[in-house]
Amino acid sequence: MVIAERILERIVVTRDAAGTRALAGALAAAARPGDLISLVGDLGAGKTQFAKGFGAALGITDTIVSPSFVLMAEYRGRLPLFHVDLYRLADAADALAGGLIDDRQTEGVTLVEWAERLADALPAERLDVLIDGAGDDPRRITLRPGHHDYVRYLELVPETAETAAAAETAEADR
Repeated sequence: MVIAERILERIVVTRDAAGTRALAGALAAAARPGDLISLVGDLGAGKTQFAKGFGAALGITDTIVSPSFVLMAEYRGRLPLFHVDLYRLADAADALAGGLIDDRQTEGVTLVEWAERLADALPAERLDVLIDGAGDDPRRITLRPGHHDYVRYLELVPETAETAAAAETAEADR
């Protein structure tokens, strides 16, 4: 998204799964009914860890797991959480034919893992969470609102969060 001729995004580095969950938990305070959050990253990047932290902050006490085999799991909390995993689907046509778009989702927040498989079928009104890294490596997480209404998520990145620039400086100093 471009606002006043600059790209609006925040890049944060998390050092472990707990850090990814904590970042997601902080962002969940901005959640509103109808929000869509797309999670993009390689296998093992931490998309489900993000969902766990987000859900916990919504007051969800159920164990959040990747819904790869059921495609969508629904959880009850401050807002309903619809956790979608498109890993096993080839493209948007499969997702839409499978009924993954549901009127109930306007009542809660929808997190979509492997969102890139929906491509142009994704509405612009969303927050993209792009996670780079795998294994024991730190994660570089880019938060990119697709609509001005989603800038509220960027405003909730904790001030103590490590920025990508700070992480790169620390790495260079080693």
